[in-house]
Amino acid sequence: MAVPALDATDRKILAHLQRDARLTNNDLAERVHLSPSQCSRRRARLEEEGLIAGYHAQVDREKAGFALVNFITVTLAAHDRRNAARFAELMARLPEVQEAHALTGEMDYIVKVVTRDLRGLSDFVNDMLLPHEAVQNVKTSIVLQTLKDSNELPIHT
Repeated sequence: MAVPALDATDRKILAHLQRDARLTNNDLAERVHLSPSQCSRRRARLEEEGLIAGYHAQVDREKAGFALVNFITVTLAAHDRRNAARFAELMARLPEVQEAHALTGEMDYIVKVVTRDLRGLSDFVNDMLLPHEAVQNVKTSIVLQTLKDSNELPIHT
């Protein structure tokens, strides 16, 4: 996949929008030193090229009732495309799963899951993961403290 060329102004637009996607076009234009019409065209181009993939509200996890963040490593029962596809389908349909990544090394996947409490984690593991035909083994880790939680990319301006 070809990476679109970004100049300093494009990078500034992306950096500002990562921090606050609710910026009006006029506010964004002022911060990146462009006219509102030039800024609007650049933002539209960045959206069309897929660099801006969407705009989202950041919901406070704890205030929404999800007290626990859990990382679960998973080993598959069989290592073939069909089994991996079954596991991917499971991950896609479980709303508790925030991230799921295929790994190199000892474990096949690491999954970030949010639950309301320990009972929710237990139910998730025992009712969703362990009975699934694709899964052989799981290991859970509960996050005690989050030192950094960011989706911002290090776009240098």
